[in-house]
Amino acid sequence: MDATALPEKTTLFHREPSGVTYRIPALLYLQSTRTILAFAEKRSTVKDVDAEYLVMRRGHVAKDSVEWQCMVPMKTAVLPGFRTMNPCPVYDRDSKMVFLFFMCVRLNWTEDYQILSGKNAAKLCFVTSKDSGATWSQLTDLTKNVIETDIVHWATFAVGPGHGIQLQCGRLIIPAYAYFKHRKCSCLPLFCCTKPHSLMFYSDDSGTTWHQGGVIQELSTGECQVAELACIDGSCMLYCSARTTKRCRAEAISLDSGRDFGMFQLNKTLCEPPQGCQGSIVSFVPPEEYQEMENDIEGREASCMKKPLIQKNALSWLIYSHPTNKKKRIDLGIYLNKSPLTNGGWNHPLVINKGPSAYSDLVAIDGSGSFGCLFECGVHDAYEEIAFQMFSVENLMRSMLLC
Repeated sequence: MDATALPEKTTLFHREPSGVTYRIPALLYLQSTRTILAFAEKRSTVKDVDAEYLVMRRGHVAKDSVEWQCMVPMKTAVLPGFRTMNPCPVYDRDSKMVFLFFMCVRLNWTEDYQILSGKNAAKLCFVTSKDSGATWSQLTDLTKNVIETDIVHWATFAVGPGHGIQLQCGRLIIPAYAYFKHRKCSCLPLFCCTKPHSLMFYSDDSGTTWHQGGVIQELSTGECQVAELACIDGSCMLYCSARTTKRCRAEAISLDSGRDFGMFQLNKTLCEPPQGCQGSIVSFVPPEEYQEMENDIEGREASCMKKPLIQKNALSWLIYSHPTNKKKRIDLGIYLNKSPLTNGGWNHPLVINKGPSAYSDLVAIDGSGSFGCLFECGVHDAYEEIAFQMFSVENLMRSMLLC
């Protein structure tokens, strides 16, 4: 299915003539008020080191469209002498509170310098909102309370980017990654073996206290997102999708809500361009009307050999967004997986943006099979704008029938 069959995309953030660039999209949908919060970094140039602060646009979902308000700066999400990066929002349904996590990184300290020197310059911070993003609290710095004993082993770290999630049990999870200092050169003040590993932060008391959760130690993985999978036997598990430099995506599963990731693999059916790229993941239980369509498609796939990752059957489906080209960041696609605990369950992607494409974030809307994707794109390069695109499960499944 061609992208022209989808609703027209909406540009939310656009590069300015002065060179000011908006990068690193993040989305959050609030069902009680039918509000979508779209976040990004404002940068004086496209470079990471030139990030300044976060910006936001609020949207109201009206049937199959979104009415967007003007862009506003996140004035409370700042620390003097630091740049604000990597928006990562999550909603707590018990307190009805939005948490926006992010990193505050010391000005003029690049990520490369932190990795080479082994000197971290990042802080773990968040702000909150009780009114669907209309107003925000002052900044809370969690660095000392949550990771003071671990940060000495990290060259640097970051959250997200993209959304966090709340599990059925109530646990809030913020995905993250850190560059672990494995070995130091004896004759140089540099770390010759510093590798990134995905990890989690979590809270079991509606965000009052936060803790460090599981680390994917066995693979070198970076930016990641997680999704909860509901199983037929009533259990749940946590699925993690992470960026690698191995030209394919890494997957891991936790059976204890993110405390430990004991099952992992490199999925060669999901490609990564050189050096990798961030991607987004969401889970959902499909509406009943899609089951008949699923059976038609499964008949076409009967000859495919699919090996189970774990001996369980999932009720949930997964949707994943990422550039589809193996060589460079172009052609953003949406992948559907109707059997996420099976190796080889990913279907041919629906390309929603042909041409330069990079980071993205997904959100499920109302549990009705509708979704939104906020993504970086452009004509000449992938960082000219950040656009929003709505699509449905039906779009994805019709696309599969046409392949």
